[in-house]
Amino acid sequence: MHRKVIIIGSGPAAHTAAIYASRANLKPLLLEGMLAGGVAAGGQLTTTTEVENFPGFPEGITGMELTDKFREQSLRFGTDIETETVTRVDLSSKPIKVWVEENDGPEDTPYTCDALIVATGATARKLPIKGGDFYWQKGISACAVCDGAAPIFKHKVLAVVGGGDSACEEAMFLTKYATKVLMIVRKDHFRASNIMANRALSHPKIEVMWLQNVVEVLGNGKLVTGAVLRHSETNETTTIDIGGLFFAIGHTPNTSFLGGQLKVDKEGYVLATPGKSTTEIEGVFVAGDVQDKRYRQAITAAGSGCMAALDCCKYLEELES
Repeated sequence: MHRKVIIIGSGPAAHTAAIYASRANLKPLLLEGMLAGGVAAGGQLTTTTEVENFPGFPEGITGMELTDKFREQSLRFGTDIETETVTRVDLSSKPIKVWVEENDGPEDTPYTCDALIVATGATARKLPIKGGDFYWQKGISACAVCDGAAPIFKHKVLAVVGGGDSACEEAMFLTKYATKVLMIVRKDHFRASNIMANRALSHPKIEVMWLQNVVEVLGNGKLVTGAVLRHSETNETTTIDIGGLFFAIGHTPNTSFLGGQLKVDKEGYVLATPGKSTTEIEGVFVAGDVQDKRYRQAITAAGSGCMAALDCCKYLEELES
């Protein structure tokens, strides 16, 4: 049950860390989770259809296919992968202890390791609206930068739900492809910073719909064609014609299993040492979207997974010497 390295996660950060650790002969164990955070193994990338901005795939590739390739490469170099969801960890002493759902009883022996890489990602928040689940990735997305350039969204009216900085950024990004971008804001003001709000308000392609809430998504059975809005104060409903809907209402870092043992910021993202993957606990490293609230891209997650593995290798070398 003891390993030099355990990696928790299943996306590009986790598998990049696994590939590097395996090639360094550390024989890592990767715990990929069974619908951890409500998402299949592979993380947020599995909820994306066409991925066209990951290097090496000039014709594009689906998110599921890409995560499958990550997994195959990890296995090829000797990573042990178990489909187990981590429920809790003990970082207070060495070796580090890790429990999973199938092994979390009072008499059960936990996995132990000398070093731990946390790469559990962050789950996009969705609105519980009628038609939302059916049209997810059929015109509904939570990442404009990931999906906005897809053919299904080009030359259409698109809508962004949210009033913060991320919503303003996503709306401005979508203006490159859309004929118009509607920002649906449930209050009568932005939560965004003044500079971001002014940019959105002054953009000729952006129209803000104040005091509105999306209550239903409409479609033709294949793609989104519209949405029903309800006014926050009058409850009056309005139907709009759109070709895509983007949620920009934030992400939830998948950190509940840590039990507050690592420092996080006010939004719950794990705090890493600036420029590194190390945390305040020796031997615990962090990578990917669980610590990145700015970029949240597959390629940046992969890069941070590389950093975590290299930092981990150095730590174990020093530990052995």
